Amino acid sequence: QVQVEESGGGLVQAGGSLRLSCTASGRPFEGYSMGWFRQAPGKEREGISCISASGGTTYYADSVKGRFTISRDNAKRTLYLQMNSLKPEDTAMYYCAAIVASVSGSRCVVGRKNPWGQGTQVTVSS
Repeated sequence: QVQVEESGGGLVQAGGSLRLSCTASGRPFEGYSMGWFRQAPGKEREGISCISASGGTTYYADSVKGRFTISRDNAKRTLYLQMNSLKPEDTAMYYCAAIVASVSGSRCVVGRKNPWGQGTQVTVSS
């Protein structure tokens, strides 16, 4: 059974940076596309960035393009999301997706059986 654990969230002022981390257990880390999703209060969960198994293909939502960078370290079995120039509208619970069905430059589709973790809260103050 795949399990994920997110970390790295916190409270930061607008313009600041945070780096989120995600570890996945219960299956090999390599060979799977993964991603980051977020959900703000009263809104649906949205995919913001995904990365292919090889790391060669990435997806970014328009809202984070140019500010966020996704990466993975297969040796450390860790997925990262570097978030720079944070804005108050980035405030949300951030979730790691260990099962991503497809990734392209224009979209990221989460797997139907993706097990959502507890998430990590990011709060950006103005």
